[in-house]
Order: sequence, then structure tokens, then C-alpha cells
Amino acid sequence: MATSRQPTVSDKNTLELRMKKFGKTLLALSLMGVVATAAQADDKVLHVYNWSDYIAPDTVAKFEKESGIKVVYDVFDSNETLEAKLLAGKSGYDIVVPSNNFLAKQIKAGVYQELDKSKLPNWKNLNESLLKAVSVSDPDNKHAFPYMWGSIGIGINPDKVKAALGADAPVNSWDLLFKPENAAKLKSCGISFLDSPTEMLPIALHYLGYPTDSQDKKQLAEAEALFMKIRPSIGYFHSSKYISDLANGNICVAVGYSGDIYQAKSRAAEAGGKVKVAYNIPKEGAGSFYDMVAIPKDAENVEGAYKFMTFLMKPEIMAEITNAVRFPNGNAAATALVDKEITSDPGVYPPADVQAKLYAIADLPAATQRIMTRSWTKIKSGK
Repeated sequence: MATSRQPTVSDKNTLELRMKKFGKTLLALSLMGVVATAAQADDKVLHVYNWSDYIAPDTVAKFEKESGIKVVYDVFDSNETLEAKLLAGKSGYDIVVPSNNFLAKQIKAGVYQELDKSKLPNWKNLNESLLKAVSVSDPDNKHAFPYMWGSIGIGINPDKVKAALGADAPVNSWDLLFKPENAAKLKSCGISFLDSPTEMLPIALHYLGYPTDSQDKKQLAEAEALFMKIRPSIGYFHSSKYISDLANGNICVAVGYSGDIYQAKSRAAEAGGKVKVAYNIPKEGAGSFYDMVAIPKDAENVEGAYKFMTFLMKPEIMAEITNAVRFPNGNAAATALVDKEITSDPGVYPPADVQAKLYAIADLPAATQRIMTRSWTKIKSGK
């Protein structure tokens, strides 16, 4: 009968070595599994950063159901807020919605990915004229596509404005606000302006007869002075609060985005219609804007971003968004699906003669933007 062989020191060393190798293999496989699981988890979450009140109530839920991707949806209310996040890097977002006048310098700063249009089969639905218009900031539309556009005009509570200024109140003119005597009478019922120097100061420049993209320090100082004359009558500066305040009757005049003011009008009607809201594009002209959809350079879920873009380019989806937010969209195929009440409203879809008076918000040099920001700080503080 053979006796069992006792392990030698050499055998023990070999066994220990094999166990160590086996342990390392298990650890490597385990780590690979963790990485793969994390990657899969990232693919199932999409981080979107959009303007407040700028999407239909069920758009995100519909996308989540169709794609299986969970959306983390955050909002901002100024281009300056978005730009600060993008330029700082590691924004944490996969989809962002910058305005076209900010897009050009952000592209130069390298914060966006070039779009792979082979992954965007619904690109054909986009409005060719609009694509051409926004290509000034993004040649060949390499980095973004138009989401919504609109004008910056005057939202009013007609009853309260009439009570303050009489039946002949110049509601279709910037005189309504820039004449100090009018602003003083409207102070008691509430005036608000957007909190955006690059959108508000050009209005004053235009009113004074200067180019809206002026870099002349004297002209910019005059625009600041115009605001300072009416500053005691301005209630506040905010880029979204005015929607609910107009709808509730808490203010009577708001300089704001066309679609936002139409949202206020819609909310007021839904609340019983006691508060009336109207929107006017002043006869002197007004600013127009184009909001774009882009993918940040540091996006983590790029494939999910393309799926979301493709989803947004569906005509029925964009029509639903326009019907909800009251802004015209950049999707030509969607127009026929938008409520006729909206497409026939000259405040939302301006006729050619009104469009001719709209000016695009310019992409200004950093030095001019700094001057505007300093002026705006003075205006807001009233000092």
C-alpha cells in the first residue's frame, strides 16, 4: 500500500503562488464587472440641462418609456448660468440648450462635440431656413440644431395698464416703459425685466437709435443711463418669475420671452380668466433669439444624447412642446401639427413685416460683455 506523500516546502510555495494568481484573476474579473455595470448604468441615465418652463409636461416621460433611459432634468433661467457651468468643465450634462448668440464663442472654447448626423435620422425634419440663419454662429450646423425661437417683447395686463395710463397707453411701443412718466405710473401695479444684460441693454440701444451690437462705450453708457432713469419704477429683474406673476396679476408689465408670456396667458385662462394677459412686439422692433440643442464635450452618455436629439426631432413631439410652451420650434415638419390658435397668432409666429423689425441678439466680444455686466450690476442695485 502506497503511503501519501507529505507536501514539501516547494509544493507549498507553488500552491501559494497559484492561489495568489487565482485571487488576482478573481479580483480583475470582479473589477471588470463593476466597470461594465457602471458603464451600463451610465448608459441608462441621461442628464439634460434646459431652460425653465421649456418642454411639454410629458415629453421626458415619453422618452423614458420609449428608450428605457432615465432622464435627470435640470433647469436654468439665463445663458450666463449655463455658460459658467460649461466653461468651468465637467458640467455633468449630456444635453444642453444654449442660445445661438452664446453658441459661437462656446464652440471656439471647445465645449461642444461635433454632431454625427448619421446618428440623427430625423435631421431631415428641421427647418432649412432656420438652419441657415443659425449657421452664422455654427457654420454647417456642426454642433447644434434649433430647438425653439422667439422674440423678446412686452407682456401686459391690459386692464391694469389701462387703469394706470388710460385707454391710449402706448402698449405697442417701448415708450410704455422707457418714458419715465409712464414707468412711474405703472410702478404701483408692478414692472419686471429679464435679468440678462446681453438681452436687455440692446433694447435700450435700439430705442436710442444705436446698433444693438454696439461696442461704443459712450453709447453703452447712454443705454445704462436710460435704464437708470426708470430704475425706481422697476419692481424686479428675473428671467422666469414673471410668468406666474403675470398669470396671477401680481405685476402688470413684463419684458420677457414671447412664449413665456403666452404661457402666463394660458395659465391665467386656466385659472378662470379673471386676469388678462397680452403680448406685444413693439413697433420699433425687438430682439429675437434661437435656442439650440447641443452635446457638451465632456458628456458621459453620448449615445443617449443622440437618442434624445432624435426623439426631439420627431414632428409630433416638437408640436406637442410648442403647444405646451407657446414658442415656435425649429422643426418644419411639426408646423402642420401645431394648434392653429398658435400658428395664427402674430405674437408667436410673426408675419413678414414684423419679422423684418426683429434683430438677432449678437455674439459680443468678451470685453463688451464685461462692460454690459458692470452696467447691469449698477442698474440692478440702482447705484
